[in-house]
Amino acid sequence: MSVGRSASQCLSILTFSAIALCAFAQAPSAEFTPEVGQSGKDVVWVPSPQELVDKMLDMAKVTPKDYVIDLGSGDGRTVITAAKRGVRALGVEFNPDMVALSKRNAAKAGVSDKASFVEADIFRTDLSSATVITLFLLTDLNLKLRPTILTLKPGTRIVSNTFRMGDWEPDQTVELGCDTYCTAYLWIVPARAEGHWKTAQGDLMLKQEFQKVSGTLNSGNAAVPISRGSLRGARISFTAANAEYRGRVNANTIEGTVNSAGKSAAWKATR
Repeated sequence: MSVGRSASQCLSILTFSAIALCAFAQAPSAEFTPEVGQSGKDVVWVPSPQELVDKMLDMAKVTPKDYVIDLGSGDGRTVITAAKRGVRALGVEFNPDMVALSKRNAAKAGVSDKASFVEADIFRTDLSSATVITLFLLTDLNLKLRPTILTLKPGTRIVSNTFRMGDWEPDQTVELGCDTYCTAYLWIVPARAEGHWKTAQGDLMLKQEFQKVSGTLNSGNAAVPISRGSLRGARISFTAANAEYRGRVNANTIEGTVNSAGKSAAWKATR
Protein backbone atom coordinates (compact mmCIF):
# COMPACT_ATOMS: atom_id res chain seq x y z
CA MET A 1 0.00 0.00 0.00
CA SER A 2 1.37 3.41 -0.89
CA VAL A 3 1.14 6.45 1.40
CA GLY A 4 0.35 9.78 -0.21
CA ARG A 5 1.99 13.16 0.73
CA SER A 6 0.75 16.68 0.24
CA ALA A 7 2.66 19.09 -2.03
CA SER A 8 3.74 21.14 1.02
CA GLN A 9 5.11 18.04 2.73
CA CYS A 10 7.14 17.10 -0.37
CA LEU A 11 8.50 20.63 -0.65
CA SER A 12 9.60 20.56 3.00
CA ILE A 13 11.38 17.25 2.53
CA LEU A 14 13.16 18.47 -0.62
CA THR A 15 14.23 21.69 1.08
CA PHE A 16 15.64 19.84 4.10
CA SER A 17 17.52 17.40 1.84
CA ALA A 18 19.05 20.23 -0.15
CA ILE A 19 20.23 22.00 3.02
CA ALA A 20 21.71 18.79 4.40
CA LEU A 21 23.49 18.06 1.09
CA CYS A 22 24.90 21.59 0.95
CA ALA A 23 26.12 21.38 4.54
CA PHE A 24 27.81 18.08 3.82
CA ALA A 25 29.53 19.44 0.75
CA GLN A 26 30.82 22.48 2.66
CA ALA A 27 32.03 20.58 5.71
CA PRO A 28 35.83 20.99 6.04
CA SER A 29 37.83 17.85 5.41
CA ALA A 30 40.30 16.73 8.08
CA GLU A 31 43.84 18.03 7.53
CA PHE A 32 46.41 15.45 6.45
CA THR A 33 48.55 14.16 9.31
CA PRO A 34 51.64 12.16 8.33
CA GLU A 35 52.50 8.91 10.07
CA VAL A 36 56.05 7.81 10.81
CA GLY A 37 56.88 4.93 8.48
CA GLN A 38 54.33 5.81 5.84
CA SER A 39 55.46 4.73 2.39
CA GLY A 40 56.65 7.21 -0.24
CA LYS A 41 57.99 7.05 -3.77
CA ASP A 42 61.51 5.97 -2.81
CA VAL A 43 61.61 5.83 1.01
CA VAL A 44 59.32 5.67 4.01
CA TRP A 45 58.84 8.91 5.92
CA VAL A 46 60.73 9.37 9.17
CA PRO A 47 61.20 12.93 10.43
CA SER A 48 64.73 14.15 11.19
CA PRO A 49 65.23 15.06 14.87
CA GLN A 50 65.16 18.85 15.15
CA GLU A 51 68.53 18.84 16.91
CA LEU A 52 70.07 17.09 13.92
CA VAL A 53 68.42 19.49 11.48
CA ASP A 54 70.02 22.37 13.38
CA LYS A 55 73.40 20.63 13.40
CA MET A 56 73.27 19.89 9.65
CA LEU A 57 72.65 23.54 8.87
CA ASP A 58 75.42 24.53 11.28
CA MET A 59 77.85 22.16 9.55
CA ALA A 60 76.97 23.65 6.17
CA LYS A 61 77.51 27.13 7.68
CA VAL A 62 74.38 28.46 6.01
CA THR A 63 73.92 32.22 5.83
CA PRO A 64 71.23 34.44 4.29
CA LYS A 65 73.37 34.45 1.13
CA ASP A 66 72.74 30.73 0.62
CA TYR A 67 70.04 28.88 -1.25
CA VAL A 68 69.15 25.55 0.36
CA ILE A 69 67.42 22.70 -1.46
CA ASP A 70 66.09 19.86 0.68
CA LEU A 71 65.51 16.67 -1.31
CA GLY A 72 62.62 14.63 0.06
CA SER A 73 61.48 17.48 2.28
CA GLY A 74 58.70 15.62 4.12
CA ASP A 75 56.88 17.89 6.57
CA GLY A 76 59.17 20.78 5.65
CA ARG A 77 61.07 21.11 8.92
CA THR A 78 64.54 21.48 7.36
CA VAL A 79 63.36 24.12 4.90
CA ILE A 80 61.45 25.98 7.61
CA THR A 81 64.43 25.86 9.98
CA ALA A 82 66.66 27.31 7.26
CA ALA A 83 64.06 29.99 6.50
CA LYS A 84 63.97 30.99 10.18
CA ARG A 85 67.69 31.76 9.79
CA GLY A 86 66.88 34.15 6.97
CA VAL A 87 67.85 31.68 4.24
CA ARG A 88 65.89 31.08 1.05
CA ALA A 89 65.08 27.39 0.92
CA LEU A 90 63.19 25.00 -1.34
CA GLY A 91 61.71 21.65 -0.40
CA VAL A 92 61.31 19.01 -3.11
CA GLU A 93 58.73 16.37 -2.20
CA PHE A 94 56.85 13.79 -4.28
CA ASN A 95 53.84 13.42 -1.96
CA PRO A 96 51.32 16.23 -2.65
CA ASP A 97 49.80 15.88 0.83
CA MET A 98 53.22 16.47 2.39
CA VAL A 99 53.77 19.48 0.14
CA ALA A 100 50.47 20.99 1.26
CA LEU A 101 51.31 20.24 4.91
CA SER A 102 54.73 21.87 4.52
CA LYS A 103 53.17 25.02 3.10
CA ARG A 104 50.77 25.20 6.05
CA ASN A 105 53.65 24.68 8.48
CA ALA A 106 55.67 27.42 6.80
CA ALA A 107 52.72 29.79 7.00
CA LYS A 108 52.23 29.02 10.71
CA ALA A 109 55.94 29.70 11.27
CA GLY A 110 55.68 32.99 9.39
CA VAL A 111 58.36 32.09 6.82
CA SER A 112 56.36 31.58 3.63
CA ASP A 113 58.39 34.36 2.02
CA LYS A 114 61.60 32.35 2.45
CA ALA A 115 60.36 28.74 2.42
CA SER A 116 58.85 27.25 -0.71
CA PHE A 117 57.86 23.72 -1.66
CA VAL A 118 57.29 21.89 -4.93
CA GLU A 119 55.76 18.54 -5.76
CA ALA A 120 58.48 16.96 -7.90
CA ASP A 121 60.81 14.01 -8.45
CA ILE A 122 64.18 14.64 -6.79
CA PHE A 123 65.98 12.96 -9.70
CA ARG A 124 64.42 15.33 -12.21
CA THR A 125 65.00 18.52 -10.24
CA ASP A 126 67.50 21.16 -11.32
CA LEU A 127 69.98 21.51 -8.44
CA SER A 128 72.38 23.91 -10.13
CA SER A 129 71.22 26.98 -8.20
CA ALA A 130 71.72 25.41 -4.76
CA THR A 131 74.64 26.35 -2.54
CA VAL A 132 73.54 23.81 0.09
CA ILE A 133 71.70 20.52 -0.42
CA THR A 134 70.24 18.58 2.50
CA LEU A 135 69.31 14.89 2.39
CA PHE A 136 67.67 12.20 4.47
CA LEU A 137 67.59 9.42 1.93
CA LEU A 138 68.96 5.89 1.67
CA THR A 139 72.54 5.23 0.58
CA ASP A 140 71.49 3.83 -2.80
CA LEU A 141 69.51 7.00 -3.51
CA ASN A 142 72.47 9.15 -2.47
CA LEU A 143 74.62 7.17 -4.89
CA LYS A 144 72.09 7.69 -7.64
CA LEU A 145 72.24 11.44 -6.99
CA ARG A 146 76.03 11.53 -6.63
CA PRO A 147 76.96 11.96 -10.32
CA THR A 148 74.69 15.00 -10.53
CA ILE A 149 75.97 16.40 -7.25
CA LEU A 150 79.58 16.15 -8.43
CA THR A 151 78.79 18.36 -11.43
CA LEU A 152 77.58 21.20 -9.18
CA LYS A 153 79.60 24.33 -8.57
CA PRO A 154 82.72 23.59 -6.47
CA GLY A 155 82.09 24.54 -2.87
CA THR A 156 78.44 23.44 -2.85
CA ARG A 157 77.82 21.85 0.55
CA ILE A 158 75.97 18.55 0.86
CA VAL A 159 74.66 17.45 4.26
CA SER A 160 73.06 14.08 4.92
CA ASN A 161 71.26 12.58 7.87
CA THR A 162 72.69 9.10 8.62
CA PHE A 163 73.28 7.84 5.07
CA ARG A 164 76.57 8.22 3.20
CA MET A 165 77.81 8.56 -0.38
CA GLY A 166 79.55 5.23 -0.84
CA ASP A 167 83.33 5.60 -1.28
CA TRP A 168 83.14 9.41 -1.30
CA GLU A 169 84.38 10.05 2.22
CA PRO A 170 82.67 12.91 4.11
CA ASP A 171 84.64 16.06 4.88
CA GLN A 172 83.08 16.17 8.34
CA THR A 173 81.08 13.81 10.55
CA VAL A 174 79.14 14.74 13.68
CA GLU A 175 77.54 12.26 16.09
CA LEU A 176 74.87 13.63 18.42
CA GLY A 177 74.75 10.54 20.62
CA CYS A 178 71.00 9.95 20.57
CA ASP A 179 69.26 6.67 19.73
CA THR A 180 68.51 6.70 15.99
CA TYR A 181 69.24 8.93 12.99
CA CYS A 182 71.75 10.98 14.96
CA THR A 183 74.71 11.24 12.56
CA ALA A 184 75.27 14.12 10.16
CA TYR A 185 77.72 13.99 7.24
CA LEU A 186 79.09 16.93 5.28
CA TRP A 187 80.61 16.85 1.82
CA ILE A 188 81.96 19.82 -0.11
CA VAL A 189 81.76 19.42 -3.88
CA PRO A 190 85.37 19.49 -5.14
CA ALA A 191 86.63 21.25 -8.25
CA ARG A 192 87.68 19.02 -11.12
CA ALA A 193 91.47 19.19 -10.94
CA GLU A 194 92.61 15.96 -12.58
CA GLY A 195 94.82 16.39 -15.63
CA HIS A 196 98.12 17.65 -17.02
CA TRP A 197 99.07 21.13 -15.81
CA LYS A 198 101.90 23.41 -16.91
CA THR A 199 103.70 25.39 -14.20
CA ALA A 200 106.92 27.39 -13.90
CA GLN A 201 108.15 24.64 -11.57
CA GLY A 202 107.52 21.91 -14.15
CA ASP A 203 104.75 19.68 -15.46
CA LEU A 204 102.16 18.82 -12.84
CA MET A 205 100.24 15.57 -13.30
CA LEU A 206 97.23 15.30 -11.03
CA LYS A 207 94.98 12.36 -10.28
CA GLN A 208 91.80 12.91 -8.33
CA GLU A 209 89.53 10.75 -6.22
CA PHE A 210 86.77 13.06 -5.04
CA GLN A 211 88.51 15.53 -2.66
CA LYS A 212 91.80 13.59 -2.55
CA VAL A 213 94.61 14.49 -4.96
CA SER A 214 97.77 12.60 -5.90
CA GLY A 215 100.29 12.80 -8.72
CA THR A 216 103.75 14.10 -9.60
CA LEU A 217 105.57 17.35 -10.27
CA ASN A 218 108.18 16.89 -13.00
CA SER A 219 111.04 19.26 -12.26
CA GLY A 220 113.95 18.82 -14.65
CA ASN A 221 114.44 15.13 -15.22
CA ALA A 222 112.91 14.05 -11.92
CA ALA A 223 109.27 13.25 -11.23
CA VAL A 224 108.63 14.23 -7.62
CA PRO A 225 105.55 12.66 -6.05
CA ILE A 226 103.16 15.05 -4.35
CA SER A 227 101.79 14.39 -0.88
CA ARG A 228 98.98 15.66 1.34
CA GLY A 229 97.00 16.59 -1.77
CA SER A 230 93.45 17.72 -1.10
CA LEU A 231 90.59 19.78 -2.47
CA ARG A 232 88.08 21.72 -0.42
CA GLY A 233 85.71 23.07 -2.98
CA ALA A 234 87.88 25.05 -5.41
CA ARG A 235 90.81 25.32 -2.99
CA ILE A 236 93.68 22.92 -3.66
CA SER A 237 96.75 22.20 -1.57
CA PHE A 238 99.63 19.73 -1.80
CA THR A 239 103.32 19.34 -0.97
CA ALA A 240 106.09 18.55 -3.50
CA ALA A 241 109.89 18.71 -3.09
CA ASN A 242 109.56 20.27 0.39
CA ALA A 243 107.41 23.09 -0.98
CA GLU A 244 103.81 23.74 0.01
CA TYR A 245 101.45 24.67 -2.82
CA ARG A 246 98.09 26.33 -2.26
CA GLY A 247 95.74 27.71 -4.86
CA ARG A 248 92.28 28.02 -6.27
CA VAL A 249 91.07 25.98 -9.24
CA ASN A 250 89.12 28.01 -11.77
CA ALA A 251 88.29 25.81 -14.78
CA ASN A 252 91.69 25.37 -16.52
CA THR A 253 93.71 27.65 -14.26
CA ILE A 254 95.11 27.34 -10.76
CA GLU A 255 96.46 30.44 -9.04
CA GLY A 256 97.91 30.70 -5.58
CA THR A 257 101.15 30.68 -3.62
CA VAL A 258 104.04 28.28 -3.10
CA ASN A 259 106.00 28.34 0.16
CA SER A 260 109.53 26.94 0.28
CA ALA A 261 112.31 27.45 2.82
CA GLY A 262 110.31 30.17 4.54
CA LYS A 263 109.76 32.16 1.36
CA SER A 264 106.45 32.67 -0.41
CA ALA A 265 105.92 33.30 -4.11
CA ALA A 266 103.04 33.42 -6.54
CA TRP A 267 102.23 30.21 -8.34
CA LYS A 268 100.15 29.50 -11.42
CA ALA A 269 99.23 26.41 -13.42
CA THR A 270 97.32 25.99 -16.69
CA ARG A 271 96.02 22.96 -18.57
